[in-house]
This record gives sequence, C-alpha cells and structure tokens, in this order.
Amino acid sequence: MTTAEFEPRAAARWALGPRQIAVAGITLGLLAFWLALPPVVARSGVWPVVFGICAIAAGIWSVTRGAGKPAWGAIVIGALGIGFGLLATQASESNLKDVVAWGPLLANMFLWATPLTFAAIGGMFSERSGVVNIGLEGMMLSGAFFGILGADKLGSWELGLLCAMASGGVLALIHAVNSIHLRADQIVSGTAINFLALGVTGYFYILVYGSEGTPGTGIPAIPNVHLSFLGHGFLGQVFGNLNLMVWLMFGLIVLSYIVMFRTSIGLRIRAVGEHPRAADTVGISVYRVRYGAVVTSGMIASLGGAFLSIGYSHSFTENMTAGRGFIGLAALIFGNWRPFGAFAAALLFGFSTALQFRVGSVWGAIGTLVQALPYVLTLIAVAGIIGRTTPPASIGRPYVKQ
Repeated sequence: MTTAEFEPRAAARWALGPRQIAVAGITLGLLAFWLALPPVVARSGVWPVVFGICAIAAGIWSVTRGAGKPAWGAIVIGALGIGFGLLATQASESNLKDVVAWGPLLANMFLWATPLTFAAIGGMFSERSGVVNIGLEGMMLSGAFFGILGADKLGSWELGLLCAMASGGVLALIHAVNSIHLRADQIVSGTAINFLALGVTGYFYILVYGSEGTPGTGIPAIPNVHLSFLGHGFLGQVFGNLNLMVWLMFGLIVLSYIVMFRTSIGLRIRAVGEHPRAADTVGISVYRVRYGAVVTSGMIASLGGAFLSIGYSHSFTENMTAGRGFIGLAALIFGNWRPFGAFAAALLFGFSTALQFRVGSVWGAIGTLVQALPYVLTLIAVAGIIGRTTPPASIGRPYVKQ
C-alpha cells in the first residue's frame, strides 16, 4: 500500500462520525453547568454560554447528518446547561459552596435513592414476567407500617423487615390473583392495591398507636455501617456512615442482574413476559412463574418502605411513602426494565431530592423547582430523545392456557 492510499484510510479511521459529535455535544452541555459549580465556580456567564452554544451546534450538525436521538439530546442538554449555568453564576460563591458540598450531597443521594431502587427492582421482577405492577406504592406503604410495627412489638429490626416483606408479599399475592387468574385489568388492580394499603395501614395505625403516633424512642432501628478507615475525606463523607439498607441495595442490584440475566430462573421470567405461549409449549408454567415474580416484587418493594420507617425516620406517619412507589416505577421505565438502568434513574431522583433540601435551605422555594427536574428528564426519555424504552412484549396481557 502506498503512502497516498494509506493517508485517506487513516484519516477516515480517526474522523468523528455524527454520533460521536453528538456525544461530545452532550459532554459540552454538561460542562456548561458544571463549570459554574464548586470546585471550579466560574463567575462569568460567558463560559456556560460558550460551552452550551457549542453543544447545541454539535447537536444541530449531528441532526442534519442523521444521528437521531443523541443529537437531539445534545441540543436539549446544551440549552439546559446554559440556563442552569447562568442561574448558578448569579448565586453568591458562599451559597453555592453551602449547597454543592459534594460529599454530603452524594451521601444523601444514595440515601434517597434507596427506597426508589427497592421499588424499581421489585417492579422489574413483576413486569419482566408480563404483569404490570403499579401497586408498588401500596406495597411500600404496607412495608413501612408493618415493618415498624414488627420491630416495635417483637423488639428486633430484623423481624421488622420480615414482617414488612410478609405484608408486601400478601398484597402482591392479591394483585397476582386478580391479574393472573381472574384476568382483571392490571392497572385497576394495582390502583386498588394502593387504596387498600392506604386504608389498612391508616386503620391499624390509629388502632395500635392512636393519636399520639409511634413512640419517639425505643423502636429498634436499622443501624448505619461505620467505615472509620475511610477517614473524614471525600470517600469518608460519602460512604463512611451509610445505612445498612443502602449497602443491601447495592447487593440487590448486582444479585437481581445475575438472577434476571444469568440464570435459568431469570430466563423463565423473561420468557413468560415476552412470549408466554412459546414458553408454555416448552414446559414452563406461565402461571407459576408469574405468581412467583409478582410476590417477589411485593416483598422487595416493601423493603423500600421499611427503610423509610425503621431505617431513616424511625417512625411512621400515614401515607409516608408519598408517591415514591410511582417514582420507583418511573425509574424502572426510565432504566428500560434493567437493574443498573433503574438504579441510575433512581440516583437521578435521589440527587434531585438531596439537592432540593440543600437548595431550599439557602434559596427557599426555588428548591421545589429542582425537584421537578427528574420528571422533566423522564418525559424527555419517554419521548425518545435520550433513548426509547422497550417494555416486555406481553406486559399487561393476561395469559389464557389453551
């Protein structure tokens, strides 16, 4: 090969395509906002505007060359980077450092992501088997109440977790009977589960604890894991004092991935969620697999509620889950029904919640606007700009054995 022939091929090999340019645009859009935050704290609005415009330009260039969703993502993130970057430059440097203290902020992100991850992973088992489970909210609420009730009356947080799992499993079993054997509308059944949990927990809460509520002290609580060897630096601030349930969440993510995508059990669950009739013809019991997956879903989701009551607040109030089951379901959809994707989405929601409290302590009502950011990104994702989600093929369809 001559030098004249080699040079064009080498240039083509190193040339960036439209998709790579779009990814670079997304990176520039993120930099537009990050440059205005600690530790950089660029005080001039020029830098967010320059980086944001470059991101938008890269996105437009990629759109005209057929890069598709990543190119539109670069345009959206570039515009958001300019907006949030300019807002950050208007804040005082001391306020920014109070809000964006990365160690405590990331620790709280994991804290708030934990119940959402339990709900999302639980929902994954049910929906991968083909059964829609919007009853996650009710199963979490049931786990929150019966978890603290069990810990209080039995004197052990471990037994409290078992009580929470049992309560979530019972509600999930009711949902499974309605959805699988009675072939009821799965959305309506899940909604009924949510209202049932709200009524049952409210009734027993008043019956057992009355108007005084749960005791302020004396209830066994899930302990924190102290990792003193990490010291007081960044790693120590983030991981040095996390609750045990946070570490169990990390283990659950890995375990659920292995079970769902590396074992025969997971293959059966995915088979009945994608092609139940084909699974039935090869000897897989569709009903049995779906029952097991839905009950497992409720038991896992209830642990997220138990964390709220006996791991975080050490108390229970009526409807204390406050829609976190629905947010967990949104994280599951955002993560394309995969454990690591759902966890990443839960981290986004958890980060916004942690940031909301820190922003609210400095700028008051502006913190509520931060809380809306994950929902906006979820809408963008569902619309297909960041990436189109693909649900199991037979989700929501009752199976009738021939």
